[in-house]
Amino acid sequence: MKNIVGALVMIFIASGLSGCIGSPIELTPNTEQRLRAQPPIRFLLTFDDGPSASSFWNPSLDVLDALAHNPVQPGIKAIFFVQTRAPRAGGSDVGRSVMRREHLEGHLLGFHTATHWHTNHRFLNPDELEQSLVNGTNDIGAVTGAPPSLVRPPFWSYDRRTFAAYQRHGMHVLLTDLSANDGKVWGITLSPRRRMNLTRQLSEARERIAAGQLPAVDGVIPVVVTFHDLNRYTARHAREYLQILLDSARDTGLKTAAKPFYDDSQALERAAMARTVQSTSQPVHLPGLWDWLWDSDAH
Repeated sequence: MKNIVGALVMIFIASGLSGCIGSPIELTPNTEQRLRAQPPIRFLLTFDDGPSASSFWNPSLDVLDALAHNPVQPGIKAIFFVQTRAPRAGGSDVGRSVMRREHLEGHLLGFHTATHWHTNHRFLNPDELEQSLVNGTNDIGAVTGAPPSLVRPPFWSYDRRTFAAYQRHGMHVLLTDLSANDGKVWGITLSPRRRMNLTRQLSEARERIAAGQLPAVDGVIPVVVTFHDLNRYTARHAREYLQILLDSARDTGLKTAAKPFYDDSQALERAAMARTVQSTSQPVHLPGLWDWLWDSDAH
């Protein structure tokens, strides 16, 4: 039954995300004035669901190459929320080698899943969840030498029980401000209307920035962006996405820092920790339909 419900949810999301992207929120003089009192933004890039286990044209490796070498800002560092035991991800020799490269190149590894599938943690019983967290902590620690401090729940879905379990393992929930809507759902790999989508979402984040709702860290406001490095479409367009983000900032009236992306691992971690969810009573904002979908007792 859960699988059927999950399938229907994913079909609904895939169809909804492709056709329900509105125009950017208009920049009013009042908002423009309030923005002048705020620091510039810096995009904090995150990637979910990897690493790819493909031995033929591995998209995770293409993403790493694009972050390291691009015309916008070479040497960008990102956070990869990994599936450590999925056979098409970190539960493979290829996937583990990609995770080692991510770590060696200064990227951060966060926890996503340690189950065979991309399983919603809320569907796991307490013993299954605990074993998953133990396995994921050990798997990531074997690569980095330290347990992960960040977790992104699959489908952004958590509740009081799972949140408390993350805390027991020293993991902090990082959600997102922008989502490229590029998640791979049964062969759907493209990101429809990607420029309009990101511009619309950034205009929504801009309103929160103008209201002083996003914290500044090291003199900039981190804006969290989510992609999926298992997606070959994302990998092919990774450099283009970087430029789209800069264009979206310009089009929504947001000032970016001199370095618009993070290129220092420690600064990246400080920024990520400042954007984590502190408690289940904290109001959170997710882009698109996700807020409506997970209107649970956690948020």
